[in-house]
Amino acid sequence: MSKEGRRGTNTMKKTSRIFLNIIPALIMLGLIPLVTNDYNLLFLYIFIIGVYFFVKKEKNDILVFIFGFFAMLISENLFIKTGVETFTRDSFFGVMPVWLPFLWAYVFVAVKRVIEILDGQ
Repeated sequence: MSKEGRRGTNTMKKTSRIFLNIIPALIMLGLIPLVTNDYNLLFLYIFIIGVYFFVKKEKNDILVFIFGFFAMLISENLFIKTGVETFTRDSFFGVMPVWLPFLWAYVFVAVKRVIEILDGQ
């Protein structure tokens, strides 16, 4: 196979791997308008994240997830307190949706995985 053929195949593999890693985030985003109870949505998020971690857990995923959870919890809280953001769904201590830090935490993991894919790992 020529270099161009291998490059094309490699690009397709990377693209599909990237897509597979962002599917959970797309599903979670799509569920927001469909599931109006924040706690039910939280349980769905935990289930989706758990399934994807069970299917494929990579090095440092849990660490990145925990970091993303707390980083976004602090950041979102700061944005809300300064008036940059407001939420009508405020089930997490009257501040933000209880599921939001979990969504962002998975996004951190997805970004980490995408970067690793693009770096050729």
